[in-house]
Amino acid sequence: MIGRSIGALLLFAALGAAGYEIFMWVASGAHEIVSAGGLWYLIHRSSLNAAQAITQRYLFPWLWDPAIAWVLVQPAWAVLGLPGLALAVICRPVRRVRGIFRKH
Repeated sequence: MIGRSIGALLLFAALGAAGYEIFMWVASGAHEIVSAGGLWYLIHRSSLNAAQAITQRYLFPWLWDPAIAWVLVQPAWAVLGLPGLALAVICRPVRRVRGIFRKH
């Protein structure tokens, strides 16, 4: 249930990011992809800077540039939507299938 809830929240955030991208496209007339890092920067820039500093100084300095930086330049709707979709599929409730023959 927790995984489905987190998946639903991520999918909702992905729809919001896609909606923001479409809104900006209609408003400006030019399509520009909103990256995950750009969206994070718009929402709370100090936490993005803190995450980079903590990762590079205290955790894994080698992890930021090749991996996390690559994720941050991807479209925000994809970065939020793919894990959300995966959680929604993996954590979906299991349905029991009845056989063709039923005993009455």
